[in-house]
Amino acid sequence: MGFGGISPWSLIIILVIVILLFGTKKLRNMGGDLGGALKNFKKAMSEEDDKEKLDAQQAQATESAKEDAANADPASADQDKKHTS
Repeated sequence: MGFGGISPWSLIIILVIVILLFGTKKLRNMGGDLGGALKNFKKAMSEEDDKEKLDAQQAQATESAKEDAANADPASADQDKKHTS
């Protein structure tokens, strides 16, 4: 028994019929198109991941800059407290 109850001979016969119907050139082109689509999909996914990482780094840098500014000038932090009270 092969895959899901299909014998290896049945798979070979199906493969021969598909080759006769479509031809090797058309199958090769379909395989190339499928490979290109997968490659573009992976590229788009990695670009999206890179964009998310960059956004996270920028947000972290902004928070760090705010903390540094608050720690660097305690007098201005005291003035901010007076203005809000």
